[in-house]
Amino acid sequence: MAAVQNVGIVGAGAAGLAAAILLADAGVQVEVLEKAAEPQTLGSGITLQGNALRVLRQLGVWEQVEAKGYGFSTLGLRAPDPAGTVIAVLEDIRTGGDDLPATVGMYRPDLTAILRERAEQAGARISYGKTVTGIKDDGRSVTVVTADGGSTTYDLLIGADGLHSAVRKAIGIEVEPRSTGMGIWRAFVERPEEVVRTDLTYGGPCFIAGYCPTGPDTIYAYLVEKAQERRHEDGPRIMAELAAAYGGPWKEIRANLDHSARINYTWFTTHLVDGLWNRGRTVIIGDAAHSCPPTVAQGAAMALEDAAVLAELLIQADDVTETLFKEFTDRRLDRAKAVVNASVQLGQWMLDGVRDADVPGLVNSLSTMLKEPA
Repeated sequence: MAAVQNVGIVGAGAAGLAAAILLADAGVQVEVLEKAAEPQTLGSGITLQGNALRVLRQLGVWEQVEAKGYGFSTLGLRAPDPAGTVIAVLEDIRTGGDDLPATVGMYRPDLTAILRERAEQAGARISYGKTVTGIKDDGRSVTVVTADGGSTTYDLLIGADGLHSAVRKAIGIEVEPRSTGMGIWRAFVERPEEVVRTDLTYGGPCFIAGYCPTGPDTIYAYLVEKAQERRHEDGPRIMAELAAAYGGPWKEIRANLDHSARINYTWFTTHLVDGLWNRGRTVIIGDAAHSCPPTVAQGAAMALEDAAVLAELLIQADDVTETLFKEFTDRRLDRAKAVVNASVQLGQWMLDGVRDADVPGLVNSLSTMLKEPA
């Protein structure tokens, strides 16, 4: 019998829904509390590397992800010249195993919808319009108070509510994301026929110009610059100006950067809760516990791994103890820390203009670690 019979999860993103699926499959009653009033349908693209795909297969959704997304196992490098000259095409490391692609790109709302449907099929209940305003832990259970005046008691509470986690704050963990000095423009546009993988260009007016196919007809394109105050409504103009320096598929991408394109701008941030991720019977996972710039495309993968490991421990244990949470920390903290540190280091090398940085060594070391299951 699982250590818990009734679990509350705050946040209906990848981490929260993955945990909900695994726990509900094991017979645990699960309620997901989501502050949005309804399922979210907006977003851009997401890059899922092999170790993320490994967890998605464990969740029983790999076939749907494969059908909706765009898989590939090479990485292209292009020169920052008017022709977008291809410098190299590299075999990417299949961190999920040889039977999975190295990478799948897909539309982020499609991934969320697949996980949401699977969670509901497993028996999890998703409650919308639930903003957490208070948490009370009596040592044997956790009561969650929400802004609508409701309160519910669970055997355990999982905070999977993102970067600015209300659960993290409510349990007294005083760690907040900080800017790393970079900002990223993202656009969701039509796929040029030439785009069959992620290609990265380093240099030019941006630190990185890249794109990832997300389906037969779509990609998300991104431009990484020094963090600054930007207005989303200026996105089409600014992205088009920056993209003008890049050749190859960027010519067609640039032509599609009008006001009908879904464009957003965010700063790269990072944080890590360097210690136990629980306080009593409340535990945080995913972006609530750690975040990193997308320079190594591991944010979603780390969140999914957190959920899988926590669910495994809860299902196998007879009771919720500090030993359980220590084992969770022992399995997750060093791995998450390595990803956070590597992603920040790559960005810092670019900010500092370091030309002799050992980028291949850092990436290969990280990939070798990630090939091992969490």
